[in-house]
Amino acid sequence: MAWFSKKKTQPGWMAISTDPDAIRLAHVERPAQGKPKVERWGMVQMDENDGAELQQAAREYKLDRYRCATLLHPAEYQLLMVDAPNVPREELKAAIRWRVKDLLEYHVDDATMDVLDIPIDKDAEGQSHYMYAVAAKNEIVQKQIAQFERAKIGLEAIDIPETAQRNIAELYASAHRGIGMLTFDHSGGLFTLSFDGDLYLARRLDLTWHQLAAANADQRQAYFERVGVELQRSLDHFERQYRNITLSELLLGPMPEDIGLLAFLSSQLYLPLRQIDLGEALEFSGADMGVDQQWRFLHVLGAALRAETSAL
Repeated sequence: MAWFSKKKTQPGWMAISTDPDAIRLAHVERPAQGKPKVERWGMVQMDENDGAELQQAAREYKLDRYRCATLLHPAEYQLLMVDAPNVPREELKAAIRWRVKDLLEYHVDDATMDVLDIPIDKDAEGQSHYMYAVAAKNEIVQKQIAQFERAKIGLEAIDIPETAQRNIAELYASAHRGIGMLTFDHSGGLFTLSFDGDLYLARRLDLTWHQLAAANADQRQAYFERVGVELQRSLDHFERQYRNITLSELLLGPMPEDIGLLAFLSSQLYLPLRQIDLGEALEFSGADMGVDQQWRFLHVLGAALRAETSAL
């Protein structure tokens, strides 16, 4: 688009999440050495959700100067693990489409799709090779692109929370060790396991932050036990499938308040567990983010940490 190419693009990525209550933005630069730097972050409150807020954000944050990415919401896509087809790279996406056509909630011809490889240990004989297929309805992707075009924002990539969370977790990863991360927001829970920058496992938990925070003592205990069982099952599956990868620890994302989840999970799981403060891994220009803002901006920051250049 001509209006975009005439502008000087800032280094790094500006991630923009269009949520029901607000538009959240974060710009992150990744220097060759040192912590990634959060140059700008902020939000524009939604009033009528008619698109004017995105145009306001474009003017206020001068978004035509940035490489911009956005996030799909969990209800807008499917993340499907499939056996990796044994085909040449140029035929991979067509082969994956054939594999997932019966798993989609709509016709495969109506899907926009991308693939995330899950590397295998070349020295492990007989290890199954899997891939993640990310599929979204064409009309959802086109609608997302159209609203950014109307706001004259040069959208270069569409991300998902799973890969955004992987990016955050990798900031805390030890060399040659895998790492897990658990978060909760208004959409539900998300548990990821990653290694050397690749997403190996992602599990959605049908529990929102509001449910956890608003529950009485007995209900909260039941919720905690559900989370513990799901995490243990995921860890058991991971260890059986990827014997060559040792996990270093599990991270619990920032939360608006301490509800006792860290203490409970620490007593149930064998891996070390800690709650993160993003100030440990990111450098913020100006004032640091408080815990509540870290919780609200977590996946936006993760999307802004992207290193890939290809879009969904």
